[in-house]
Amino acid sequence: MSKAFKTVAIVGAVAASLAAHTSTATAQAKEKCFGVSLAGQNDCAAGPGTTCAGTSKVDYQGNAWTLVDAGTCAEIELPAMADGSARMGSLEELERDLPQG
Repeated sequence: MSKAFKTVAIVGAVAASLAAHTSTATAQAKEKCFGVSLAGQNDCAAGPGTTCAGTSKVDYQGNAWTLVDAGTCAEIELPAMADGSARMGSLEELERDLPQG
């Protein structure tokens, strides 16, 4: 094997390793954000009587979460609640916008 070929192979391996590390870091930079998904579009956890992903019953259901980029949960723009108060995402389960009955 020529010296030039070995150099190219090593550089390629290092580049592939860095790319994989960057992809992993990006994938890990997510967090659960409660109360931001539309009905049926949550990633998991939607309260009692549900199984997991896609089982939320109402828009912005407070006990259903979606994965979002880390640090963005509270910044997601959501429509105001019926009484006009602000609706925000949370890193913890919320008691608002829960299905009735």
